Amino acid sequence: MIFERAARREFAQAAAGISVALLAILTSTQLIRLLKDAAGGTIAPEAVASLLGFAALNFMPVLLSLTLFVSILLSLSRAYRDSEMVVWFSCGQPLTAWMRPVLKFSLPVVLAIAVLSGFLSPWANYSTADYKQKLAARSELSQVSPGAFREAKKGRRVFFVEALAEDASKVGNVFVASLQDGKLGVVMSDSGHQEVAENGDRFVVLEHGRRYEVEPGTPAFKVMEFERYRVRTEDGEARPAENSPNRMPITELVSDRSNQARGELLWRIGMPVSALILALLAIPLSYVNPRAGRSINMLIAILIYAIYSNLLSVSQAWVAQGKLSFWVGVWAVHALMLLPLFLMFYQRIALRMPWRRRKA
Repeated sequence: MIFERAARREFAQAAAGISVALLAILTSTQLIRLLKDAAGGTIAPEAVASLLGFAALNFMPVLLSLTLFVSILLSLSRAYRDSEMVVWFSCGQPLTAWMRPVLKFSLPVVLAIAVLSGFLSPWANYSTADYKQKLAARSELSQVSPGAFREAKKGRRVFFVEALAEDASKVGNVFVASLQDGKLGVVMSDSGHQEVAENGDRFVVLEHGRRYEVEPGTPAFKVMEFERYRVRTEDGEARPAENSPNRMPITELVSDRSNQARGELLWRIGMPVSALILALLAIPLSYVNPRAGRSINMLIAILIYAIYSNLLSVSQAWVAQGKLSFWVGVWAVHALMLLPLFLMFYQRIALRMPWRRRKA
């Protein structure tokens, strides 16, 4: 019991440090992408925090699975290097006795992965798509970012605002290019503000500017100066997000018989199962041979994790494409990874492998 409590405590400490490091790396990468999209006008700046939270929920199952695997592997490797395993074996405990503390530590994490992959990640995917649809349906002016060109109405209208008030009520140095009835109109103004009509229509009122109008392919050209010019802005229709398989709750996914839904269900089932198998694989993989170096087991572990992850992705793709039966894909990859698990346990426990020749 003393060994088990100490082992679980060390697993928890290693998992805390590894999860914080991985979360910081993934969050930073995602934040850079979102900030790039916000700077380019693809998404609204105020949406960055919400989309970052949804993205964090989406990659949490993979992060927790990798954290569980690495934390157990590093803790047991340290026990080998510090000769604590010698004490463990001297007490008459076999290597398989480590399965009990590892399983006690892993089961709550595996349960969290199952909840995340089965319920929270699909909800985050749907919320992300729905939020982007609502942002795209806002009025043109509310989507404008100062210092960036913004397209509206599928490129038929382009806005540029140099200065914008926090509540978007006033704008400065405005450029509006629009294509209407085959004519290209360009409006330039020093300042402007928003105005709401009695019927609820929204307008951008531009002051002290010029309007240039030209018909492409003809020499016709008009220049008009104005003191006050109104440009109507419209709110688009917020369409509901498409209910694709990666956004469906697991209750609906089970009843859906399409290949895409079967592939997504295979992935959600495979995430917690693979996390549990990887946790058990970390026990024999943690063996450190001083003659072979301390990093050889980590290289093998990374290779095994990459192979396992890629096999899950390939089986999901094959099921989604109809090339592989769902009932075969749901167990084949995990059964394949159980084979090296048993072999490595046997190699660490058996004194001689059956295929080794006995010395005279």
